Amino acid sequence: MRRQTTLSNPQNVPAKNWLLVDATDVSLGRLSVDVATILMGKHRPEYTPHVDCGDFVVVINASKIGLTGRKAQQKTKMTYSRHPGGEKHETYESLLKRKPQQIIEDAVRRMLPKNRLSRHMLTKLKVYPGAEHPHGAQAPVATVVG
Repeated sequence: MRRQTTLSNPQNVPAKNWLLVDATDVSLGRLSVDVATILMGKHRPEYTPHVDCGDFVVVINASKIGLTGRKAQQKTKMTYSRHPGGEKHETYESLLKRKPQQIIEDAVRRMLPKNRLSRHMLTKLKVYPGAEHPHGAQAPVATVVG
């Protein structure tokens, strides 16, 4: 029996599902790998690299993400305003208090392919610091990651 590899195109991509991920006490790297895989669509049998066939992901409880070791105190996020003296460094500990969804979005963004399609994939990621989210109408299915 001959097997045929199916290649998707934007016209015959199946419907996208909505998945709900709870980030409570899950390691940042393990969560990011699983979320990036879902956004790319690699968990589906009809995965095609040049077509966006991934699902939507809603991450809740981003403020309770787990950072192993002393990463919260030692790891920093650098921003640069492109002006002289405009470089700022902020530890993940203070960033987790101020803007916890930024840590997860950056980690997932860096795990996606570096092309135009990844920017479209990243729009399907919704991250919220608490347990409430406005996507109840889409009926997201709870998924275990990490």
